[in-house]
Amino acid sequence: MDLLSKVRKIEIKTRRLSRNLFTGGYHSAFKGVGMSFSEVRQYQYGDDVRAIDWNVTARTGTPHLKIFEEERELTVMLLVDISGSAFFGTQGVLKQEFLAEICAVLAFSAVSNNDKVGLLLFSDKTDLFVPPGKGRQHILRLIRELVQVKQNDRPTNLAGALQYLRRMLKRRSVCFVLSDFIAPDYAAPLRVLARRHDCVGIHCWDLRERALPDVGLLPLRDAESNAVRWVDTTDPDFRRDFSRQFDLRLARTRAQFREAGAGFLSLQTSEPYVQALLHFFENNRRGGRR
Repeated sequence: MDLLSKVRKIEIKTRRLSRNLFTGGYHSAFKGVGMSFSEVRQYQYGDDVRAIDWNVTARTGTPHLKIFEEERELTVMLLVDISGSAFFGTQGVLKQEFLAEICAVLAFSAVSNNDKVGLLLFSDKTDLFVPPGKGRQHILRLIRELVQVKQNDRPTNLAGALQYLRRMLKRRSVCFVLSDFIAPDYAAPLRVLARRHDCVGIHCWDLRERALPDVGLLPLRDAESNAVRWVDTTDPDFRRDFSRQFDLRLARTRAQFREAGAGFLSLQTSEPYVQALLHFFENNRRGGRR
């Protein structure tokens, strides 16, 4: 399938999903990220004296207050892992393809609310940064960048990507971090970013990363380091330990996001993500500053 056909296929599917399911949920989950000045009016009994506009009060001789309203427009940033481990898949779809589709849904949901959307692709370095923008053509560009990513064997430097984004963002934003989170030492940069921005981790994983079938001797290659080891999948103790290690890694990842004050959602590539995303939005009403 050529690039244009891939982009068109994702657009058709994800525009429908975002329009029918996510617009309301997305909007209620992220109502605004700050307060902007609206008007000045005379002070009334019971008003907060901390909001008094002393310049206008001095000029008019009558106490006046500054009135603020919530900023409705959001800036949404999509940080997407395109390292070697993202190109693994045993259930008919690669993790990278799965993440690209979720990004498209989030992007169309944002644009339908007149929000800006930007993109950062990262592996062991920042591969691409697309500044936030609006409109269908901008979203199609983001999708095009996502679907034309080439397979590689590079490791993941999530800490570097989080630090880079913090330097690039000039205003408070909603940051979706989409990855399998097979990455070292990113807890501190995540905490720093989450103090200023509304962060959500979307964890993507393949069924065979947790559950191995009984198929005898099997070579397993680490997509991050390219190291290969042979394992005996007939051993039930090994298979149980394999699943347990995955669960422990997932629990640690979830805990890191929770400790940073960020949201977290784990999605398996072979399961529908529509209801999971909608449920997450409905149960994470995060409007305004934390």
